[in-house]
Amino acid sequence: MEDIRISTAQFENRSGDKEYNLGVIDRLAAEAAAKGSDVVAFHECSVTGYTFARHLNRDEMLELAEFIPEGDSVRELTAIARRNNIIVLAGLFEKDAGNNLFKAYVCVDKNGLIAKFRKLHPFINPNLTPGNSYCIFDIKGWKCGILICYDNNIVENVRATKLLGADIIFMPHVTMCTPSARPGSGFVDPVLWDRRGENQELLRKEFDGPKGREWLMKWLPSRAHDNGIYAVFSNPIGMDDDQLKNGCSMILDPFGNIIAECRAFGDEVVSADISADKLTQAGGFRYTNARRPELYKEIIGKEHKSEQKVAWLEPDQTSQKGNH
Repeated sequence: MEDIRISTAQFENRSGDKEYNLGVIDRLAAEAAAKGSDVVAFHECSVTGYTFARHLNRDEMLELAEFIPEGDSVRELTAIARRNNIIVLAGLFEKDAGNNLFKAYVCVDKNGLIAKFRKLHPFINPNLTPGNSYCIFDIKGWKCGILICYDNNIVENVRATKLLGADIIFMPHVTMCTPSARPGSGFVDPVLWDRRGENQELLRKEFDGPKGREWLMKWLPSRAHDNGIYAVFSNPIGMDDDQLKNGCSMILDPFGNIIAECRAFGDEVVSADISADKLTQAGGFRYTNARRPELYKEIIGKEHKSEQKVAWLEPDQTSQKGNH
């Protein structure tokens, strides 16, 4: 495999404003292309906005969602890829012919759709249907996968995607700075963002502390390290509906090292060169080859009652068809 250059981006999306969000995606895609990148990745629901969807009823969700690939947003993403000569990954809400709703993430090039993935563990709106399959596709000779936000917290999903052949996993998120049972978690005061010019030190402390990046560092490097994969993490910065997000979009190598990271208090794109040699040098390669699945294949595949709870949502927004 030849080396490729990948960019990951962060930006402050606007809820339901696809025209604005696609305009930012276009601008940042141009920046990534100017840096020599072959690929640029954006966050979960980067086209539509995300957190505001918890307020929408089924009809409003159907109005927001689009068919893939024939919808307007995928056509515009394809045009962005063509204008900038770069592969683009971005997220939006999807509907199908039966009016089922999904959280989707797409990869497009100048010729159109390369891949589509549906989130396996959606929870922002009770009308969303979970996806039921993994996604493996090719970018310039590299086998890639996609897992959206909560999907990556289920360690089996990352391992399964690796075992299906992925050496790069795109991990679009809208995460951090929300309450949970984890000590130190919680919302970050939006006033700090509104007055970030005068509150940079305090804002950075909140963004990098246990509410944000400190939590991310407890698990994200492990996903890359243990599986011997490149992890491309994308996350918004700024206000997403009424919640402040801290960005930290980053790329990690198969050693679990951060090789590029967004650190600005605003829209940003960063890039890293991806080489095949690290795939076999990293410990995850050896660990994967040393597995003894006969010991645990029945344990891992054992049926159980699946529960998904999100502290800051109402109960009816966390209960999903197919998740129990």
